[in-house]
Amino acid sequence: MLLFGGPGLVLGGMSIMLAHEFGHYFACRYYRIDATLPFFIPFPSLVGTLGAFIRIKSPIPHRRALFDVGIAGPLMGFVVALPVLVLGFFDAAYVPTAAFDSGTGVTLGDPLLLQGMARLFLGPAPEGMTLAIGGLGLAGWFGLVLTGLNLLPIGQLDGGHVVYALVREKAEAVSRLGFWACVGLVYFGPSWFVWALLLLFLGRRHPPTLDDMQPVGRGRVVVALLGLVVFVVSFVPNPLPDSWDIIRSAFTLR
Repeated sequence: MLLFGGPGLVLGGMSIMLAHEFGHYFACRYYRIDATLPFFIPFPSLVGTLGAFIRIKSPIPHRRALFDVGIAGPLMGFVVALPVLVLGFFDAAYVPTAAFDSGTGVTLGDPLLLQGMARLFLGPAPEGMTLAIGGLGLAGWFGLVLTGLNLLPIGQLDGGHVVYALVREKAEAVSRLGFWACVGLVYFGPSWFVWALLLLFLGRRHPPTLDDMQPVGRGRVVVALLGLVVFVVSFVPNPLPDSWDIIRSAFTLR
């Protein structure tokens, strides 16, 4: 079925990214913050784009608005990623691990949610077998990884917005710890080095809102705990476990 091939990967991945950015956009509209509609940047990647973005063109009025704008994107993207993953498991199966060892597939790190769904839909993995997913499953995996990365409590990331809104005075210290944690994750793969450089470019300090004195309220603390759960089940420290081995092999061949 074409749904589970390349088109499934592209449509599923773009749907998740679009939902993420529309979450930000609708929150901006609610608070009358000037923001553009979501747009994609074309790029020769798995899903044909570097990602979806909105541009916020006016200041954030207060920390409640900052919290809502920050958390709305990951939660909306996560909600769309769930049915994409469910559909992806109609085309998933356990295959011999040797198939990946022979170079016929790419090994991916599994977020906790994907591991749980695999056990729910397919049962525990038999010995010597590995989960293989198709296009929609890969789109769902990509959506979870994207959600986990955006919820890191660093600077201008969505998680950084949430942390600043909740603990304004401690946000810089949390952001610094989060950045160095990303540097430490280079142990798992070189992609974290690129991510750390991107975070340096974006900045680790969060700018203030127009009125930082307004409290966010207890209800948003509960939503933040929900966001923490989403982060835990989505984040994966080694999305491409074999990446260092591939680089070492390339240099060895030379």
